[in-house]
Amino acid sequence: MSVSPHVQSAHRVRFDWGLTGARLTASGSTIVVVVDVLSFSTTVSVAMDSAVEVFPCPWGDERAKTVARENGATLAVGRSAAREGPGVSLSPASVRRAVGLTKLVLPSPNGSTISLALSEAGTTVVPACLRNRSAVVRWLADALGADPSASLTVIAAGERWPDGTLRPCLEDFLGAGAVLAGISALGFGDLSPEAATAADAWQATPNLNTLRRCASAVELSEQGFGHDVDIALEDDQSDHVPLLVDSRFVRASRA
Repeated sequence: MSVSPHVQSAHRVRFDWGLTGARLTASGSTIVVVVDVLSFSTTVSVAMDSAVEVFPCPWGDERAKTVARENGATLAVGRSAAREGPGVSLSPASVRRAVGLTKLVLPSPNGSTISLALSEAGTTVVPACLRNRSAVVRWLADALGADPSASLTVIAAGERWPDGTLRPCLEDFLGAGAVLAGISALGFGDLSPEAATAADAWQATPNLNTLRRCASAVELSEQGFGHDVDIALEDDQSDHVPLLVDSRFVRASRA
């Protein structure tokens, strides 16, 4: 049976979009990096800074309550519900201000759903964002360098239109491009055309303030979550790499 050209299997480093693209390209990849800048990947990176374990769950799935109960974890609530109160949500600002948080069940419609689906398929999953992009690149370089047969797919999670279809978004495209440009600069140059184009887009971006004006950031700011955008743009402020192990994200050791 022939392999679909959409797997990009002729190249060691690949790029695609969303859950469908992740499942397809990851079928031939050893490691998958999931980029969901606003806000799943950023929220996970903030949690890693405080050594908080994060359990990803699909959005709207009743299993999240069971996971929280069985693991003694806090279940994230909706962003609006946590706006003023002590609750924790997908908002990275809510995780940063939380007191005594050690375990967090974090449903999200994009990054969390993709990460869990890939993990259940046996793939190594690492979330990346702008806050931890260089740390992730260093970890990936160690992993790829240690295993010449290993391959990498970077997935831009994207957002959702009201009808549930994928909405490609600038912040995830550039976040993925940042990782791809970094890994290419370290000598892993066998990028698919899709991956190379994302890397080029990152390198052509003059500064991150561009992302303050993108649709997703404006939407969050208008909803009163401008601090989440600020945290997402804390470029290279985290040295911690999240790794999905036993259905939870923990800090990865060096590969």
